Amino acid sequence: MASPYIEKILKARVYDVAIESPLEAAARLSRRLGNEVLLKREDLQPVFSFKLRGAYNRIAHLGEAAAARGVVCASAGNHAQGVALAARRRSIPALIVMPETTPLIKVQAVIDLGAEVVLHGDDYDSALERALALERERNLVFVHPFDDPDVIAGQGTIAVEILRQSGGSLDAIFVPVGGGGLLAGVAVYVKYLYPGVKVIGVEPRDAAGMYESLRAGRRVTLERVGIFADGVAVRRVGEEPFALCRRTVDEILLTDTDEICAAIQDVFEDTRSIVEPAGALAVAGLKQYVAREGWRGRRLVAINSGANMNFDRLRHVAERADIGGQREALFAVVIPEQPGSFLRFCETLGKRSVTEFNYRYAGPEAAQIFVGLALSQGRAEKDAVAAQLRAAGFAVTDMTDDEMAKLHVRYMVGGHARGLGHELLYRFEFPERPGALLKFLQAIGSRWNISLFHYRNHGSDYGRVLAGIQVPPATRAEFLEHLRELHYACVEETANPAYKMFLSS
Repeated sequence: MASPYIEKILKARVYDVAIESPLEAAARLSRRLGNEVLLKREDLQPVFSFKLRGAYNRIAHLGEAAAARGVVCASAGNHAQGVALAARRRSIPALIVMPETTPLIKVQAVIDLGAEVVLHGDDYDSALERALALERERNLVFVHPFDDPDVIAGQGTIAVEILRQSGGSLDAIFVPVGGGGLLAGVAVYVKYLYPGVKVIGVEPRDAAGMYESLRAGRRVTLERVGIFADGVAVRRVGEEPFALCRRTVDEILLTDTDEICAAIQDVFEDTRSIVEPAGALAVAGLKQYVAREGWRGRRLVAINSGANMNFDRLRHVAERADIGGQREALFAVVIPEQPGSFLRFCETLGKRSVTEFNYRYAGPEAAQIFVGLALSQGRAEKDAVAAQLRAAGFAVTDMTDDEMAKLHVRYMVGGHARGLGHELLYRFEFPERPGALLKFLQAIGSRWNISLFHYRNHGSDYGRVLAGIQVPPATRAEFLEHLRELHYACVEETANPAYKMFLSS
């Protein structure tokens, strides 16, 4: 079954438009993992994705009569750009059907490459249905994103390059999986020449089409898929890729959003490039596999498949990367609602770095706070911190793996505090160094009750805090003197209209 593909891969026509992407050492990640990690930089292709290879190979092999009819495809991004560029290179018409929800930047990129764009439906499946209808109506040639031998062979040229660039001396290659075309092309070629090299696919846990299909022994259709890693958000893998992967792939790993975000950061720190979530899947899987197997001194390749990242997603990636890298833990903690309890809580933590703090007065008995803590020793340290807080008499709930808490609740801690008196609101800035938050609380002391608190470490030189403090009029002069002694820049916001509308009593 594999042998005919070897010839197809070796004869694939991709370099009219694609580059031979570099295989680069990831020095920082290698040192941290104790293995030699190499990144196959498909994010450097002209359309910032490997998809160009398969699309062009399919279009390049069309006969003159078929090519003259023009091509059509359905895609929300990378495959669309690959087809558009390949069609322009061959000077034939291209029609791209994209979901109406596709970001404008991706739509414009396809238009700029000279293709006609039709927006239809809310998802890929709707766009695909419309593309197949247009194929019949206009007598066009459909270019499938993954379930086509020529497309698979085009993607397989990545394996040819990896083996040549590495000399074949590898222990494992990690490959992102959507419809399965890339994994099939790589696995077929690698296993034919170097059967001892592991080929491991990596999928998001919420888009595990290949994992579930291989486990079931047949292709399964997922009821829904997560859209964070939109480049691999496929409900049903291809028939041909599935048949090939059953015979050649060693394993499929599943990763979550936090692990993917951490992998995006890992790639950035080694390359100063930002890959898209699907592009970071292989690195996330590589890290997971190394930790599970305890590998040291191995030579490993991760395919960075693409870099078509929407800029507005970077905020979410940055928020979740530290959790995914086990560098941050999130806790919900109950403390007594009385002056000094907030300070006692922070003293229990000592000079441990606080990354986030959300609190709003809710009643006279107890207060619930949402806190993030920086970790240097992973989950073991997180568990030790929780035990330390419980030993000090605080009720603690670990929120690190609670998706709703991470997505929504952390931003919703607050509201109006009914019946709360003498509250002043201040914005503070202070040098971002270990112990700065504790120093801040010690300067306020235990005389005044903190009734609102929000802090988030953003990696800058200065920390920013919004704090509400109950200051009876008779003690206001003394309180202001405390602020002056603190020497932290602050601005009173008690009259701020946003505070009055959403937070004040």
